[in-house]
Amino acid sequence: MILPPPVTLTSGHTASIQEDRWVNGAIELVIDGTPQSHVNLGDPSDLFFEYMRRIGHVIDLFRTPGAPISALHLGGGAFSLPRYVEATRPGSRQQVIELESALVELVRAAAPLPKRASIRVRHGDAREVLGKLPAGMHGAMDLVVVDIFAGSQTPAHVSSVEFYEVVRPLLTPDGLVVVNAADGKGLPFVRGQLATLKSLFSEVVAIAEPQVLKGRRYGNVVIVASNGAAGSPESELDWLPRLLAGGPHPARMLADRELAELIGTTKPVTDATAVDSPAPSPGIFGA
Repeated sequence: MILPPPVTLTSGHTASIQEDRWVNGAIELVIDGTPQSHVNLGDPSDLFFEYMRRIGHVIDLFRTPGAPISALHLGGGAFSLPRYVEATRPGSRQQVIELESALVELVRAAAPLPKRASIRVRHGDAREVLGKLPAGMHGAMDLVVVDIFAGSQTPAHVSSVEFYEVVRPLLTPDGLVVVNAADGKGLPFVRGQLATLKSLFSEVVAIAEPQVLKGRRYGNVVIVASNGAAGSPESELDWLPRLLAGGPHPARMLADRELAELIGTTKPVTDATAVDSPAPSPGIFGA
């Protein structure tokens, strides 16, 4: 496999595409030694990272299997999730907002997007671009995935109440926001995200490996938030326990009382109090 050379992003980080040594025909997007995305070119429905697989289960379960959806992805990476949606829900309408144009070009050179896929890429800072989206997108998104990283950290300005207040109007009445939040000991960033989303959405859950949810080690927590279907007496997230059965194992889901206990006295994050997510310890990814 001939791969394009690494590129330097506007942030100063170095992005490269590397072959997966263990999965034939698969590639990884690596930024400054941190694996960001994994794509199985022969089978885009094969999601490698644990948190990606959990998000994949959300995508599978929250609508009629195989039916097209409207999805907005904040953060492009190697387009693993847009490729997954197209593979499992062909005909879906998707848009991706990605800050780094050089990253998009790098990924497309190594792994072009499916020609028939309806995937539009908008370039720029996610928060700025969200404020300029056409009116027709408001109330039209079944799914918004927030997976924004600058290197190995989520920037502060895409973690606040003010940021999610721009995201919320884009959703259908029963649409979902799915957030990938990476955190370490004590989960201060995750708890802030949970408190923030809980202040804006009626239903919020957190899903991860148990030791991560206990704040004992660095890892990814998948947060799912919804305001439910208008007028529906049932929870829009009643199907979520089935997600745990699909793996990866082990896994826990926190909701209701357990979620409130994790949040504790943590206040919603505002622009005035927001901070970047913590960086992983050196060598955590074996780089």
